[in-house]
Amino acid sequence: MVLPLEMGWRHLLFENWPVDPDVMDAHLPDGLRPDTYDGSAWLSVVPFTNVAVRPRGAPEAFGIRLPELNVRTYVTRDGVPSVYFFSLDAQGVASVVGARVFHHLPYYYARISLQSDGRGGVRFRSRRLHPGSRPARYEATYRPTGEPFRAPEDPMAEFLVERYRFYTEAQDGSIRYTDVEHEPWTLSPAEVEVQTNTLLKSHGFAEPDADPVYHYSPGLDVVASRSKRL
Repeated sequence: MVLPLEMGWRHLLFENWPVDPDVMDAHLPDGLRPDTYDGSAWLSVVPFTNVAVRPRGAPEAFGIRLPELNVRTYVTRDGVPSVYFFSLDAQGVASVVGARVFHHLPYYYARISLQSDGRGGVRFRSRRLHPGSRPARYEATYRPTGEPFRAPEDPMAEFLVERYRFYTEAQDGSIRYTDVEHEPWTLSPAEVEVQTNTLLKSHGFAEPDADPVYHYSPGLDVVASRSKRL
């Protein structure tokens, strides 16, 4: 039995595009429905780094650092607003294999770097190297701008980030879910320059027509439950 995990999520960019709900529905497994805001489903790319990833209750010193890049959308089931992950790219072969085998998460091995750009921002690069997977690359520089605010104070921001359950499709076709616990998000508007993004194409999505909505967060600490079969 896999133990719950503790970790920190740091230096996050939330990059969100509106998508036709019918288009999104065609990409989701049975049993999950697109969640909508202003009549649109939303497709999201989130670069960040995990810190101090460890079994719940273990000292932080035993945790590992794991840069990560997610492609996700927003779904509901039984009235619970949740996240559905299409993919999670991460640096670290052992971590990727462990997440796939024990947590049933669609992790892909990638070469990732996350560095300060020297001006208060983050430079993020990722190149997927997972055997047999579609190639995917992402490169962006981002930084916070404006005053930070609590996500629950803004209806759209609350929709996009205040979610405490995520779903994935396991390799056997079953749907799995995990519940997470953390404080409400603190966000800032973000200034972003994306040099390369082939992640959406790798999942069969057309290039979005609309401009993305950006938010930055310095991060928070998280507890994730065991993965459970739906």
